[in-house]
Amino acid sequence: MEHSEPRPAPAEPPHDPNAPHAAGAPGTAPAPAAPGAAGDDPAYRARLRAQFDRQLREKAPADGPASRVEQISGVVRQTSTENGWNGVLWSQLDAATADAAIAEQIRHFGALGRSFEWKLYDYDEPADLADRLRAAGFVPEPAEALLVADVQRQPTEVRLPDGVTLRPVRDAADVRLMAEVHQQAFGTDASAFHARLAEQITAGSDTLVATVVMAGDEPVCAARMEFYPGTEFVGLWGGGTAPAWRGRGIYRALVAHRARIAAERGYRYLQVDASDDSRPILQRLGFVHLATTTPYVYGA
Repeated sequence: MEHSEPRPAPAEPPHDPNAPHAAGAPGTAPAPAAPGAAGDDPAYRARLRAQFDRQLREKAPADGPASRVEQISGVVRQTSTENGWNGVLWSQLDAATADAAIAEQIRHFGALGRSFEWKLYDYDEPADLADRLRAAGFVPEPAEALLVADVQRQPTEVRLPDGVTLRPVRDAADVRLMAEVHQQAFGTDASAFHARLAEQITAGSDTLVATVVMAGDEPVCAARMEFYPGTEFVGLWGGGTAPAWRGRGIYRALVAHRARIAAERGYRYLQVDASDDSRPILQRLGFVHLATTTPYVYGA
């Protein structure tokens, strides 16, 4: 499975915070590596990670009219309404500036009465930033692997077991089916997020595609993808399969389904924050491990 709850705007199970996405002007794409060799090429990974940072972190726009993104003192943060994602998307700090920047975010979101997340990547500076966040009262949630794949190298043929079909999510009733799968797959409540997702679906968002996999009348798997206009990236989110239906290729089929849509829309890369459960599956499909990311939560 994939990360279950992104910042509405780019892992499987099992934690449930709102993780970020962002969009900005794409830069020069990394030079393609030889087939099957990208994951073993440090230079390729470094170039791809730089594109990810630039497009999906540093240049992040607000993910909706009720949110705003601002860069203050080396930190890019998003402030949202109660149901939106609040937190730090990117930072450029050092040992002399980190503690003050952390304190500023605590003051900012605390004044609004909001809990928030600091999305930390293992290459972020200073090297002891994680220790500084914990010392300030942040609580780390399960770490995930930042994985990226070239859309053109992904299989796009959807193969499902007999009697199993894909159902586009078009209304609030379909979102309820997604919520049912979420409960089974992750064992956590996401009612507030699914309420917001229903609003997005009802409003006809053209940057969101959500799908439920049905076995007859039973929802058995669900996932969505977020398109980031102005970038080369598409985020894969919320992929979860009911325990009784795992091991049948349904999750892989949903990856292929989303890769096909991304290719049709002209996007180049798929991005996932993957848990330990989904990481091996995705790496077998050609996803490249770029970093480890950990959500640090304050005030939850």
